[in-house]
Amino acid sequence: MGATARARGLRTSMTPAEARLWVRLRELRREGLHFRRQHPERGYILDFVCLDRGLIVEVDGGAHLDADRARKDRVRDAVLGREGFVTMRVSNGDVKDRVDEIVRDVRMRCLALPTRLARCANHPPPEGEGEV
Repeated sequence: MGATARARGLRTSMTPAEARLWVRLRELRREGLHFRRQHPERGYILDFVCLDRGLIVEVDGGAHLDADRARKDRVRDAVLGREGFVTMRVSNGDVKDRVDEIVRDVRMRCLALPTRLARCANHPPPEGEGEV
């Protein structure tokens, strides 16, 4: 199964914590912060990502406490970090108990990050530079 098909399947089977956070993250659209859910990127499926700001929000369950899983998460975060992404990890329990605080933190982190367009401002335009 390809990453896109897998991501589509995960969108229909989000955990209760992911579903709760998704409802709240969608409210940030009013402020121009558009999140995608279960987004495929570099071979990974990201729980939530604001592509414009490069902020990933991962909702972690108890399996992420396992040493091997934690190591894989660090590798994943480093790979995505080299691509300009910042990962914010929250636990299922925190989403249940502190969702308002998490959404405020997500909002502040997003607004503190430059837009991805601004990060790439020194790159040449897609149509090239200068005259032919």
